[in-house]
Amino acid sequence: MSIDLALLILRLMVGLVIAAHGAQKLFGWFGGGGLKGAIKMSEMLRLRPVRFWALMSGLTEFVGGILLALGLLNPLGPLGVIAAMLMAIITVHWPRFFNTNRGLEFPLVLLGMSLSAAISGPGAYSLDAWLGLSLPEPLTLIVGLVLVVGGTVLALATRLPKGAAQDSAKA
Repeated sequence: MSIDLALLILRLMVGLVIAAHGAQKLFGWFGGGGLKGAIKMSEMLRLRPVRFWALMSGLTEFVGGILLALGLLNPLGPLGVIAAMLMAIITVHWPRFFNTNRGLEFPLVLLGMSLSAAISGPGAYSLDAWLGLSLPEPLTLIVGLVLVVGGTVLALATRLPKGAAQDSAKA
């Protein structure tokens, strides 16, 4: 068996699962709440501006998942997934660990698998390989990770204080 086949399976499994989750948030597909549901979730998490972070949540999952699954423009897809999972871990799942308790177990695994895909590259069975595309390594990954952490810090720093209500029409 080849490493390239293993990378293809990893990318398809993680990428398609995350893309489907993003499609739930953006389009209401697969029983999701669509953007209205994502806005309500962003309100519950006290993120502001609400619509911006709801849209970013759906886009990082949907677009990041598609790019990851296709092996296109690596490491941008995995970085989108990493950003979404980091926010999910911090805002929704922390400090519980096991998934049976709504813990961080599953998003942590997705984050780790995405980081592995970003580090390893997409492999021979990818659009990057077939199209001859290659973003500068390791610069793109390093800068991307800095931006992911910076964006996460920004999102958390602009949250409303606990107990404060917000109106999604104003945000």
